[in-house]
Amino acid sequence: MHVLLVEDEQDQRELVANILEVNDIKVTQADSVESAIVSLKNLVKQNTLPDVIFSDWKLGTLTGISLLEYVRNNSLNIGFVVATAYGSVKHAIEAIEKGADDYLSKPFQSQELLLAISKANTAKSLREQNQSLEKQLTEQQNMVDLVGNAPCMQQVYERIKRVSNTNATVMITGESGTGKELAARALHQLSDRKNNSFIAINCGAIPESLAEAELFGAEKGAFTGAIAQKIGKIEAAHQGTLFLDEIGELPILLQAKLLRFLQEGVITRLGSNDEIQVDARVIAATHRDIPTQISKQEFREDLYYRLNVVPLRMPSLKERPEDIPKLILHFINKFEQQYGGQSAKLSAPTKKLLLDHDWPGNVRELSNKLERFVLLGDEQELIEDLTRQETNSTNFDTNMPQQNGEFNIPENGMNWDDFEKQVLQQALLKTKNNKTKAAKLLGMGYKQFLYRIEKFEL
Repeated sequence: MHVLLVEDEQDQRELVANILEVNDIKVTQADSVESAIVSLKNLVKQNTLPDVIFSDWKLGTLTGISLLEYVRNNSLNIGFVVATAYGSVKHAIEAIEKGADDYLSKPFQSQELLLAISKANTAKSLREQNQSLEKQLTEQQNMVDLVGNAPCMQQVYERIKRVSNTNATVMITGESGTGKELAARALHQLSDRKNNSFIAINCGAIPESLAEAELFGAEKGAFTGAIAQKIGKIEAAHQGTLFLDEIGELPILLQAKLLRFLQEGVITRLGSNDEIQVDARVIAATHRDIPTQISKQEFREDLYYRLNVVPLRMPSLKERPEDIPKLILHFINKFEQQYGGQSAKLSAPTKKLLLDHDWPGNVRELSNKLERFVLLGDEQELIEDLTRQETNSTNFDTNMPQQNGEFNIPENGMNWDDFEKQVLQQALLKTKNNKTKAAKLLGMGYKQFLYRIEKFEL
């Protein structure tokens, strides 16, 4: 333990110092408030703050309260004990009200001194623990909906905390439904930009003809229908965070303009020659294999390296099955609060089904199913849904009549939606949930395939 001893009477100071040192306590001495503050400033620079300050009440023209106020006003977590003259109850009360941890009335015994020092050091340790718990609680609140204790998720949390308060670009990868946007929002909430805008744009959801104006903005009359000036998403994210979801879908021509913004920090609205300085932290996300796109000349290699300064991979639910019970509890509580009231309780067999399910749609699929359960309270429907999915994924219906490789509609008719859903599931199964490959396997465009699997909540 380290004690800063502040006493203007030399004999008394040396006596107290001797008692402390005999008990293996390191002592730094000061004879006034001013010299104590100088010592504290030096110790702050050396990162060796004392654990406790033991100060006399009367110190020349000042008092120990002046030193106590300096310590508390500068948020220095140090235990504090004030020594007061015998019978000075008023001084003792004032010291405690100002934030002292304990006080001693003179004269005092050595055991009383050591007990007061120990009590103040314990109070200081408790404050440190509270601050640590508050920090953890704040981080959990900022990462709300990112739920799980699996080792792979702990790595995600650690990386988010390490890079959140920087301007480094982050590339978030992972399967659909793993929580890539939640990770991006956590990066924003833990940064100094949290009070400014978080602008998210899905690069695969905007028509290519409108993508440039959507991202970079446009002046009035820049194109047919531009009846007013438009502020682009990048400009709207000034001093905040820009989240580019599905960056792999960004048209190749716009990739060059995005690269220039990342390099120079400037944009030019469509229909203008004026450069606009924009300060925005960029986070990108994709479920696609960007290196493969680069080899096919579908994505710029230089842009990839600009975006992939800090890679962050979101694990699939298959990689963290131990988190499923916690996620079930989280989503049920969340949707009960959202819709009001309590839902029916899940039975043990249903919980077992949820635990054993393959979850190709990851956390999003789990969330959707539990939201429906909370809304409808129909456990049987949930069981049938889970059972049907398991059956379809392992036993694709091979009874559909075929002749010479051609499909024939059965005489008694068929349910087209069920058939289409089975085809989509089979394609996902064959490609191990790679949606790009599954779309190619069925001869569909990627966006068309996404629409269809969202239609069936796959």
